[in-house]
Amino acid sequence: MPLSGETLDFLLENKIHDSRIWYQENKPRYQKLVLEPMRELVEKLAPSMLEIDSQLVVEPKVDRTISRIYRDTRFSKDKSLYRDVMWIVFCRDKKSYPCPPGFVLEFSPEGFRYGCGFYQAAPAVMEQVRRLILKKDKAFLAAKKAFEGQNLFPMSGKRYKRSKYPEQPEMLRQWLDRRNLDFLCESEDFELLFSEELPKTLLEGFQTLAPIYHFLIRAMDFALEKTH
Repeated sequence: MPLSGETLDFLLENKIHDSRIWYQENKPRYQKLVLEPMRELVEKLAPSMLEIDSQLVVEPKVDRTISRIYRDTRFSKDKSLYRDVMWIVFCRDKKSYPCPPGFVLEFSPEGFRYGCGFYQAAPAVMEQVRRLILKKDKAFLAAKKAFEGQNLFPMSGKRYKRSKYPEQPEMLRQWLDRRNLDFLCESEDFELLFSEELPKTLLEGFQTLAPIYHFLIRAMDFALEKTH
């Protein structure tokens, strides 16, 4: 079954109640309305995602490709127990690749977004990103071509207040001057989110972004080489 309005209704209700007792009493609803559709979506996408990168984790399990519904409150002022935002992510195993880039779908009662990039890029990886850009590495040129050939996924990620490379053209500075990099399409098209067309739409987007992903992976691999 696809994601539905009932999926989002449950997430909102659960967050409002913010009660372990309520959650346990309604856990079958969570499994049916939230977890099962997410597992099904992962399974549909998995074969094609492995064609993009055979090292991607594609197991349809919580903490592998599917987010927890519990919040981690250890370092947060907000001590609410549950989140109303859920996500699916395809990335390499974090035990071997700290903070890897990946492909993501994130949804909540307010809307959804999908695309590719880092959740939080390591500074050493971003250093390699900049190095590859400046040397006009083939992987960067392919990523640049893919980015400029579409208009669905804007580039984002916090930029430095002052450019590190003022002599470079703005087209390159938008890559060079970032602390993080991601390319996400944001949408409130719930009809699409709940439709059988969602897997196809996600896959088309992920394939468009694949050259960017491969560029980010190349940068990460170089950063890992320098630490060994």
